[in-house]
Order: sequence, then structure tokens, then C-alpha cells
Amino acid sequence: MQIKEATTFEEQIKLIKEKGFVIEQTEEKECIQFLKRANYYRVSAYFLPFRKKDGQYFPNVTFSSIQKIYEFDSRLRGLIFSIIEDIEINLRTRLSYFVAHKYGPLGYLSLNNFSDKHNSDKFEEKLSLCIEENSSTLVVKHHNANYNGQFPIWVIIEFFSIGMLSYFYRDMLTEDKKTIAAELGTVPKLLESWLRCLTDLRNRCAHYSRLYYWIFPAMPAVPKSSKIRADRKLFTQLLVLRYLYPMPEKWDSRFVIPLKALIEEYSSAISLKHIGFPKDWELILNEK
Repeated sequence: MQIKEATTFEEQIKLIKEKGFVIEQTEEKECIQFLKRANYYRVSAYFLPFRKKDGQYFPNVTFSSIQKIYEFDSRLRGLIFSIIEDIEINLRTRLSYFVAHKYGPLGYLSLNNFSDKHNSDKFEEKLSLCIEENSSTLVVKHHNANYNGQFPIWVIIEFFSIGMLSYFYRDMLTEDKKTIAAELGTVPKLLESWLRCLTDLRNRCAHYSRLYYWIFPAMPAVPKSSKIRADRKLFTQLLVLRYLYPMPEKWDSRFVIPLKALIEEYSSAISLKHIGFPKDWELILNEK
């Protein structure tokens, strides 16, 4: 197949109309301004909920409703990311504190402190990359100059991505994983699953990727006491945030209430079904 030629904004408007979406003539200038900010390719992913099995689109869907879904998705990512920040910093602190006090500042470098499946060569490559990517920071320069390039766990862990944190936990000794999981109110099997899902969710938010009408690659494990059946839509991923949030007393005010307000604001355009929300979603997110 030949690569498609670039299209003008006016041609993009025509393409949108040809798909069946409604753009009034008085809305075209506003639509072009939106496409200039958002990129047609990115926006076109939001057409998917309206596409039928035969490839055609449902009639009489306004492009303004697509814009509203796009805006909802953007604001939702921002809300989720603020929660992930609290979770991620808490995980860094818990892991580094545990390792430092049990194995010493450089204990993370010893193969003996990990399970048999730990690939030390791969891990050292990841560590080197962390240091290289942050070589211009004062922290790295300081430790290179004064400590022969050695970094205590509480320093190096600040350079770990969420995926690296997940990888680090997964390779710990079983007894250590149990201790960390217990501190977080769960068990290793669940925590490993949640960290994998948190990595996917965090990366989508960080790269401004679509959450609406998205199927995630991993299905989070849920406690046996959970009343909900897990799937790979957004809502079950949000349960992971609830399980891991380090300040349960602030969960409602920091996330559930703002989420409810956001959903109400865009209720005319969005479908909760498209993001896997059950009717009693608010109750489920607040379950202890």
C-alpha cells in the first residue's frame, strides 16, 4: 500500500463529513481550529464508538459531540495522573526504605537479594540507562564525583520508571514481596497484577493516549471479596488506583467526587458503557 498524502484542514473537514458526522457550515471554522490543536489522526480514534460492524458510521452524530468526548478524555487523564503520582511516590518510598534497611544502601545490586528469575545483566543495563538519561542532573554529577558513581537505593529509585518499579518488585524474594504487599494491604499475586496495570495506565496518561473506548492489554486481578467482574476496560483499571491509593481518607475528595463532577459535565456526549462503568460505579469505587 502506498503512504497516504497529507491532507489540508479543509480536506479533513470533508473527510469527516463523508463519514457521516454532522458539521454545520457555521461550525467549520471552529472545527478547523480544533483540528489544528488536536491532530486529525488523534481525533479520528474517537470516531470508533460510532462505527458499525460494516465499517459505516451511525448517522446524525455531531462532530461537536466528538469534541466533547475528546475533552472529557483529556481531563480524565489529568485527574487519573494526579492520583497515580501519589501512588508512584508511595511505591518508591516503600520499596527503597525496605531494601535500604534490610540489605543496605547498595543492597539492590546484589544478586542474592533477588529471586532466581532475576536477570542481573538486564537489570544492570536498566540501571545504567537510568543514570545515563539523567547524567546532566546535579544528583548524578554529585554521586559520580564524590561516590565513584555509586547510588544508594533511595537515590537511584527516583530515576525508575513505573515499569521499572514493577519489574523491581516482581523480582524480589518471595518473603520480601509478602512484606511489601502486606504493608499495602494485599498479597504479592494481586500487587504484581496491579503494578502491571498501573504501568499501562500511567503510560497512556503520560503520552496523552486515549482512555475512552480503549481495551487495555492486561486485566487486573481483583480480591475474592470484590463484587465486580474484572475486564480490560477503564473502570476495572480505576479499581487498581483505589486499591493502591496511599491516603484512603482522601480518596473520595481527591478522585471520586471530581470524577463524578466530570462525568456529569459531559453526560450529554459520553457513554459510561464505553469505559466499562457499571450503574453503581460510585458505590463500587468507595467500597472499603
